[in-house]
Amino acid sequence: MFTGIIEGVGRVAAISAEGTNVHFTIQADFSHELQVDQSVAHNGVCLTVVKATSEDYVVTAIQETMERTNLGDWTEGTRVNLERCTQLGGRLDGHLVQGHVDTTATLVQAIDQKGSWELHFQHDSNPEHVTVPKGSITVNGISLTVVDSSSDGFSVAIIPYTWDHTNLHTLLAGDRVNLEFDIIGKYVARMLTQQRSN
Repeated sequence: MFTGIIEGVGRVAAISAEGTNVHFTIQADFSHELQVDQSVAHNGVCLTVVKATSEDYVVTAIQETMERTNLGDWTEGTRVNLERCTQLGGRLDGHLVQGHVDTTATLVQAIDQKGSWELHFQHDSNPEHVTVPKGSITVNGISLTVVDSSSDGFSVAIIPYTWDHTNLHTLLAGDRVNLEFDIIGKYVARMLTQQRSN
């Protein structure tokens, strides 16, 4: 379980394929603190550490993860938002995030508001992919508050600290991001969908 509060931005140092699996070597400031079997969210994707050194660590993504997320867009040098799993008893500064990406979205535009930024995203319309104004959404692992919402898109406002300390400032129009919709909203949407089908 995560909170959507990014600890740092890592760098993809190497990528290698083994069958349908892909191994990513990540350089991060907290690499020396990691141990094998620990969970780390990478752009919101929960991956297990399979090797760790003082300078970097390795995680493995299976085919389903590669197909559902933007990990296939990564190259050596890609900057990745990182968050280690939350500790029981710690503060929940963001919202409950599972690290299970639902789909990807495309950045439509980033508007400089002279002190903040407004990012507009578009995703495939799906009755279970619900956002609401003032509700929570996870974008590349970041817990954000929805400003405007539609059936196939939403916008978020980004404060300077988040802009500077995540990989959002590296995004260009057309880039894909990982989305995890609010877990409570997903359960409500699923129940309503099931009721309609009965």
